[in-house]
Amino acid sequence: MIDETIEEIRRMQTHSSSVVAVKATEALAELLDREYRNVEAYERDLERNAGALRRANTSHASLHKAMREVVDGVLGETDTVEAAKSLTREEIDRIVETIETGKHEAAARAATTFEDGETILTHDFSTTVLEAVEVAAAEGCHLTAYATEARPRHLGRKTARRLAEMDRVDPHLLVDSAAGTILDRCDRVVVGMTCIAGDTLYNRVGTFPLVAAANVVGVPVVVVGSESKIIESDFVFENDEREPTEVIREPIEGVTIENPAYDATPMDLISTVVTDRTQFEP
Repeated sequence: MIDETIEEIRRMQTHSSSVVAVKATEALAELLDREYRNVEAYERDLERNAGALRRANTSHASLHKAMREVVDGVLGETDTVEAAKSLTREEIDRIVETIETGKHEAAARAATTFEDGETILTHDFSTTVLEAVEVAAAEGCHLTAYATEARPRHLGRKTARRLAEMDRVDPHLLVDSAAGTILDRCDRVVVGMTCIAGDTLYNRVGTFPLVAAANVVGVPVVVVGSESKIIESDFVFENDEREPTEVIREPIEGVTIENPAYDATPMDLISTVVTDRTQFEP
């Protein structure tokens, strides 16, 4: 199961990093059914498998943090295999609950920041941002929401479809490169996060030019996501390079096709960060 999960995570390139972290954490429960000679053997296997799951996607801080927390919470804490397994189960349940509730609580906190009649611009497909919009609209806010088409796989179309299902939301879809033409109509840019590492926001490619343009125009940028996606140390972001066929079906001789999945945005361009635990200005 763990090997299958590793392969699945490698293929889950358009999924939320929170979903990936939960799947990896739950996969570690397979170790609870294995037999071990002693607690040292169990801890070695736990550490090895957590490391393999973490390396399956090196762009997700929430995955990195979840694997590290399981290992740190178990290693050296017990004297028997049974006790180590019991503690592992507790850590898995705690971490999964923290990640899943964090998304909803971040959305709920962000929803309180929306105002009736507001116009927002969003990018990519963030389930946390969409939930925040949905909650705000359900509580009476009438919103105009622009969604950029967004690579990979034009995820902005998925966002637009979700927005179209919401009452009191007037959705618009446009290509990423046209965002600058409507920024002066927007009150805010609201985006999710793949992760925040130190002084950098990593998110779907196209976030950086959108945020930079918003700063030039003077439109504030709000980032919404679970606290589990914020990491200060012990993490090195590695970008994913996606298939060239997503950019062009037939290769051009002599042309190298670049198709990165994420880009890096300096946090000093961000106005506000809203998480499940807090709201702050970088």
